[in-house]
Parts: sequence; structure tokens; C-alpha cells
Amino acid sequence: MIPQINPSDLHAWFAQAQHGSGQPIVLDVRENWELQAASVKAQGFELLAIPMGDVPARLAEIAQGRPVACLCHHGARSQRVADFLAQNGFTALANIAGGIDAWSAQLDTSVPHY
Repeated sequence: MIPQINPSDLHAWFAQAQHGSGQPIVLDVRENWELQAASVKAQGFELLAIPMGDVPARLAEIAQGRPVACLCHHGARSQRVADFLAQNGFTALANIAGGIDAWSAQLDTSVPHY
């Protein structure tokens, strides 16, 4: 079962999941037009944007030994990507519950809702 992490709890999850495995990753699986509408700022993590449909072809770009938290608009697409990553050997995974919409409400109100 992949943990559902509220945006406000993300840094605590990263600290717990890290265990010296390198800088954590927020994998934003939204489409490019969505990234232009609203995006998060990388603070204490690497922000990697790969649209959900491109993840299988670009899997090698995601470092397996690092904690990965998946992000989308509301959490459904990112959950599917997290499930896919788990099936491909990734172990330190989480889904950001509520997606960027919750991120805007809980962490950074400057991130626009769309």
C-alpha cells in the first residue's frame, strides 16, 4: 500500500523515508499546460516533471534509490503512477493526497487553483 501524504506532511515523510538515499523527488505527472497554470517550488527536494503518459518511456530518469512523492492535480493520476513505479521496483513511494490543489491550500497559497 502506497502512503497518502498530505502536502503539509511531505517534508516529514521525506525525512523518514530518506535514510541517506539522496535528495528526495517530487514527481509531477501533470501535463505541460497544467505546469504552466500552476507549479510548486522545489524546496528540499528535486522537482521532476514527467507527464503521466510519458513515465513508462522515461522511467530511467527517475532515480530508484531516492524517495519519490508523486503529484498531480487532485491525486488520482499520481496514484496510478505511484502504483506503476512500485510494480517497477521503486520502494520509497508516496502519493501527495489532494495534489497541487491541496498543496495550494496547505503549503503555498501563491500556487494558483485551476
